[in-house]
Amino acid sequence: MKKILISAVAKNGVIGRSNGEMPWHVKEEFQHFKNTTLGYPILMGRKTFETLGKPLKGRLNIIITANQNFKLIFDEVKIFHSLKEAVDFLEIRNYDKVFIIGGGEIYKQSITSADEMIISIMDFEAEGDIFFPDIDEKVWKDVRKDKRNQFEIIYYVRR
Repeated sequence: MKKILISAVAKNGVIGRSNGEMPWHVKEEFQHFKNTTLGYPILMGRKTFETLGKPLKGRLNIIITANQNFKLIFDEVKIFHSLKEAVDFLEIRNYDKVFIIGGGEIYKQSITSADEMIISIMDFEAEGDIFFPDIDEKVWKDVRKDKRNQFEIIYYVRR
């Protein structure tokens, strides 16, 4: 199963704010995210899920949390207490790919085992205190770029 990190990242590395606010709203980037992930499982941390407020439709929503008491009542949501538990669950069910959608802690935990990354580099800096991990060019190779109006999508594969 391919593990693919997908994120929108400001020029200064910001991906979010710890208060749950998204630092920007770029409709075209949201549409790219939806088109790319629709029909596939998406894996996220609890804080990211709480920022979304509800499961994203058309996708199995996998939530990682250390909180053993965290419960939700949605058919399209599964809760796990470690990244490994979640990945094992998906592999047993033979999904061909999973999109890891954040936040900062989940990206840090998963970047070392991910197979690919799809990163939208926004054409601006943003205020925030959650950052995407550094992309090591010795580990990652960009294989395609797709310029859009307010951002550029860079597709990476592990070397």
